[in-house]
Amino acid sequence: MTNNDVNKVKRKGTAKSAPLPKAVFSGEPLKGEELVKVAVTALEDVKGQDIQVIDVRDKQSITDFMIIATGTSNRQIGAMLDKVREAVKLLGVKPLGEEGKGDSDWVLLDMDDVIVHMMTASARQFYDLERLWAGAEQSRAGSAAHHSPENTHEHFLKLNKDQE
Repeated sequence: MTNNDVNKVKRKGTAKSAPLPKAVFSGEPLKGEELVKVAVTALEDVKGQDIQVIDVRDKQSITDFMIIATGTSNRQIGAMLDKVREAVKLLGVKPLGEEGKGDSDWVLLDMDDVIVHMMTASARQFYDLERLWAGAEQSRAGSAAHHSPENTHEHFLKLNKDQE
């Protein structure tokens, strides 16, 4: 089949994948609090739960902010990772690294000034990063205040029973 023949072949069906967003970035990459806002918005767009921002600037020198969010499944955590990665790339931020992709209960996205932890509810309760950074300034996203690990909801109890 020649190239001319390939051009004559018509696609059947109407389903097409959505076009990838075009980069609109022109300027200095986002840092700090602006980057936190973009990441939190991206997490909220894919229904991330109990989104918490921890300011660790005065506690250590690795990063300025940590964001912790809960996903209901490994698949949702993967979608959260993809959404945050794409949102920050559009604004000129190139993540330094990712850890825990695939079927992991905990995925981390390192963007230098901001580190995003995306976890299942059981992993979040087990590792309890909020308690680890209890001395740091913490704030919860407005839409997720009722999902705090301190409030043991039915879904936490069910997850713990399923893990046993």
